[in-house]
Amino acid sequence: MLDVDVILAGFGDAFGMVNLAFVLAGVVVGQFVGAVPGIGPVMAMAIAIPFTFVLDPLPAISFLVGVNKGGLVGGAIPAVLMNTPGTPDAAATALDGYPLAKAGKPLKATKMALYSSITGDTCSDIVLITVSAPLAVLALKMGPVEIFALMIFAFSIIAGLIGASATKGVVSAALGLLCATVGLDPEHSTPRLIFGWFELYDGLPLAAVAIGMLAVSEILKRLAATRGEVRPAIDISGSDDPNDKRVSWSEYWACRYTLLRGTVIGTVLGALPGIGSTAAAFMSYASAKHASADPDSFGKGNIQGIAAAESANSAVAGANLIPLLTLGIPGSVTAALIISAFMIQGIQPGPLLFEQQGRLIYGLFGAMVMANAVNFCVGHLTLRLWAWVALAPESIIFSSALLLCIVGVSLATGGLFAVGVMLIFAGVGYVMTTFGYSTVIFIIAFFLGPRFETSLSQSLVLTGGNPAALLKHPVAVLLFAFAVAAIWWLGYRRRNVRPVAQDAS
Repeated sequence: MLDVDVILAGFGDAFGMVNLAFVLAGVVVGQFVGAVPGIGPVMAMAIAIPFTFVLDPLPAISFLVGVNKGGLVGGAIPAVLMNTPGTPDAAATALDGYPLAKAGKPLKATKMALYSSITGDTCSDIVLITVSAPLAVLALKMGPVEIFALMIFAFSIIAGLIGASATKGVVSAALGLLCATVGLDPEHSTPRLIFGWFELYDGLPLAAVAIGMLAVSEILKRLAATRGEVRPAIDISGSDDPNDKRVSWSEYWACRYTLLRGTVIGTVLGALPGIGSTAAAFMSYASAKHASADPDSFGKGNIQGIAAAESANSAVAGANLIPLLTLGIPGSVTAALIISAFMIQGIQPGPLLFEQQGRLIYGLFGAMVMANAVNFCVGHLTLRLWAWVALAPESIIFSSALLLCIVGVSLATGGLFAVGVMLIFAGVGYVMTTFGYSTVIFIIAFFLGPRFETSLSQSLVLTGGNPAALLKHPVAVLLFAFAVAAIWWLGYRRRNVRPVAQDAS
């Protein structure tokens, strides 16, 4: 167990003025990009990662956490005001948020989204802080064979739940693992797939691959779609009644069961790799509608619908870090980006983090709690400002984002080679999304590739390459069985029911 002094020191680092400044900056950036339809916190985090290279680990990670949390709040603004979700998970918020805004209550709708988001996020963070350390202790008891089996199981869940096809999910994961083999073999230091480029001896640059596939491919797609057009401003009218511009305590308290249900759904689904916040938001919305005494009011401006969607999708944010910090397995693309930030700082995520970097981890926990408070304050002060940001011309927004991508990757790697890698993977990402292959699964597999390969090599040594030797590792056998069952069940379900919407959060 960690020393109490280490825990207190970590929280002390988190609440320092320097770290507070980076959390504040991250929240402001996150709310800004969330308010602009089409960008979202994932793209913002991908762009920001190279700029954190020169920072100490805690401010760097805290800044990215702030961007993610701020993006969850900002994404609800265009969903409510324009029926155009700034993030995929805000689509459920638009179902009741936009009708409520059209009824002359835009401030009530956006404030309820803010309160619900902060409630779900804070409760999820409390669960993360409570359960992550005990789970890490349990994970330390797992050997290489069990870790390898666990990663196979995680890949099967992620491949089955994200995207329209389990087969395409497996192909995406395989491509990510293939790209992770570029560079020196971790066991024998033999160069692989470098084709004479000495820059590839250390492997493909993490930042270049992530930004290229997640940000630049989407930017180029959106720039091509604008065709030089400027979106006209939308007139947002409001009621003169003061009660329509605020959420009273009685209105918030009346949503307590909806908020609790959404928080539980988001936390549970967020802790499972691959499901994501979009599925959590719609599942919570459907549950709230089913439990309501007046289900017909949903979709017509019911404040309970906003509470259900926002509490669930925000609760996913903290829970996503549970498998990341305890097992080193990212549950979503945002968690995968945070892993890349850890690795840029020379830190390997996993159960040893609590033993080797306990002060940093509890500093991160403190920063997450502080980010929720900052998110609440900034959201209250800037709701009207972000409403105008949502109307900014896409051509200006995405051109600026593309420039930041190029500058950021160049600074992070010290040269233009990585910029070329970024552009290549932007094309790869565009082709994959066009044909229905998940870039989210690719990125997660790419980040996990080196650890996956190391675990495989160690497992082969321990078992002597004899499958029968797995019988000495019953936990691993059980996980392999779960992986096969998951692939079969998810594939069967997709043939009979409509699949879960793809989530890039």
